[in-house]
Amino acid sequence: MQIEATDFAGLYVITPRVFNDERGFFFESYNDSVFKNKHGMDFTWVQDNQSHSTYGVVRGLHMQKAPHAQTKLIRVLLGKILDVVVDMRKSEKTFGKVFSIELSEENKKQLFIPKGFFHGFSVLSETADVLYKIDDFYHKESEVGVIYNDATLNIDWKVPVEKQLVSEKDLVLPAFKEASYYE
Repeated sequence: MQIEATDFAGLYVITPRVFNDERGFFFESYNDSVFKNKHGMDFTWVQDNQSHSTYGVVRGLHMQKAPHAQTKLIRVLLGKILDVVVDMRKSEKTFGKVFSIELSEENKKQLFIPKGFFHGFSVLSETADVLYKIDDFYHKESEVGVIYNDATLNIDWKVPVEKQLVSEKDLVLPAFKEASYYE
């Protein structure tokens, strides 16, 4: 398992070592010892979430405020997504910056997202099943977000605007400049 640091403190791309043969493949998607002992990522996962979406779906951008902020480990079981995060930690040089990566069943990469990041994704394949581990339970009152098409963030979701499918809830989120819930 390769754990690669990004330019964002605490944000990692994980690429597993995949063993293929005529029967299919096998890989370790998570190893507590590697994450905790080798990389200092000491978290207890308390919940797994899974979503199924069709092409063009854009989910996000969401996070939970402290004290219910969540660390997440994202991976794709089926299909391909563009996974997107925005650093909302005012103390970091990457505050307000966007990081995106394609995660797919083919590349088997994962994104480890520390607390303090907005998270979202768009579906680039016909369908996609996304699994994410989180280290704190869902807490509705702590959930906040920023509109997915914010002009300041200028995120290219890699889906034509006319094909983007966005929930009513996500369409009414505030602009980045109006967000007042920084870590």
